Amino acid sequence: MSLTAADLLEVAKAAAAAGAAVLATRNGDALDVSNKGASGDWVTAFDVAAENAVREVIGRVRPQDTVTGEEHGTLRRDNPSGYRWSIDPLDGTTNFIRNIVYYGTSVAVADPDGVWLAGVVNAPALGRIYYASRGGGAWLEERGQRTQLTGPVPGRAGQILATGFSYDPGVRAEQAAALGGFMEGFADVRRLGSAALDLCLVADGTHDAFGERGLNEHDFSAGALIAEEAGCWVRRPRLTSPLDGGPSDEERLAAWTCAGTLELSGKFPL
Repeated sequence: MSLTAADLLEVAKAAAAAGAAVLATRNGDALDVSNKGASGDWVTAFDVAAENAVREVIGRVRPQDTVTGEEHGTLRRDNPSGYRWSIDPLDGTTNFIRNIVYYGTSVAVADPDGVWLAGVVNAPALGRIYYASRGGGAWLEERGQRTQLTGPVPGRAGQILATGFSYDPGVRAEQAAALGGFMEGFADVRRLGSAALDLCLVADGTHDAFGERGLNEHDFSAGALIAEEAGCWVRRPRLTSPLDGGPSDEERLAAWTCAGTLELSGKFPL
């Protein structure tokens, strides 16, 4: 039987649910917080446990697929299928530590040509599951209801741009200096602390656009597909190597990922 994007979506949903179930057990006394090196770039015991749970599901169902995760890097198989999974077990770790509800588990899968086929962002504290498959539309499950996503309302007043900022003080200063130009045409800006959810909030029409400099692949892999399938325009950062799961240092300084119904190509250079 041939493998379809819908088949892979079911695996992605199960894997993301396993990670989100770990996050849902959040205990503020058992976070085991440490720093990855950059000030503010935190990791907790829940990040690691959630990634282990996601990998267990994928490995059981798709044992020959390559897996790239934020915490454990890339697992290459001896006889790879060509399909590759991109995992962010806890996007929004700082929010999770502070008990701010914008965090979740992001899982996406690409085919041997690097085309993203399915993606899920499961946000347990919000009670929302966002997901999409290539050609199958973007959807939100919330409180037992399933809703198809169609992106922001065209031409509405008071448009909101969502973004994020680097942990690096020098890069952050450049971003702050450029923000006024990027804000042209927008009434306000939001910074929620989870790129995966920011992209989903463009898909569901909460935000009108999103752009962020210096994203890793695991940050945007699922959310960007969800935004695309909701009818949004998306530009992803170029990756040095898909197997490495992130942009080069040079591209990390230059790349923004954007989604929305507005033409943003002139504002977010690659």
